[in-house]
Amino acid sequence: MSTSVDLVYEQVRHMAANFEFKPAERINESELSKRLGASRTPLREAMNRLTAEGLLMFEAGRGFFCQPLNPQLVVNLYELREALETAAIRAAVERASDDQITELQQFILDTAGRYTDGTPTREIVALDEQFHLMIANLSGNPEMVNMIELTYERIRYVRWIAMREKIDITHAAHMHIFEAIAARDADAAVARMRDHIKKHNAEATEIVGKAYTHLYVPQQ
Repeated sequence: MSTSVDLVYEQVRHMAANFEFKPAERINESELSKRLGASRTPLREAMNRLTAEGLLMFEAGRGFFCQPLNPQLVVNLYELREALETAAIRAAVERASDDQITELQQFILDTAGRYTDGTPTREIVALDEQFHLMIANLSGNPEMVNMIELTYERIRYVRWIAMREKIDITHAAHMHIFEAIAARDADAAVARMRDHIKKHNAEATEIVGKAYTHLYVPQQ
């Protein structure tokens, strides 16, 4: 049973994180069960887990819903991201080996050409997340990495919109952050990471408005 629940959990988590359910939409468990080819028991257990993680919400007598787009929630999540990633980068500067730092540098060089207007937004967001998660992994703290990954899943729909306007800035910021890591300057690395994330936080309300448009207005 646990394997079945884990599989359904991963499928529904992917759907929720990628907003295949519209914000605040009630999830039809019968239709979802048929779509996934899963029985109701593992589906319900998986959805309860996702509710505990904040990707879904549950209302007694009404069922499960996708999380709504809430400006304050987005601000809160960006603040959480800032706290986690600044802690992670400080640990990374202290614990990463020279080889790991070189690997991070190579990733930046190898992906530089992908930060262009011709690259799909979702791919750019994925590249950005990979860069930040590489830093988080250098912290040597897997629990911190897991929390950062979960935070990304909860704000990814907003980041897809934000990245449309910040492709070049994102890559430049990554290089700026890397230079502080390479110099083993923890204070500079933390300051640059905090500044990088705060810029997104400050624009959260505007981004949510754009997200509504992109999620509810049919794309041409």
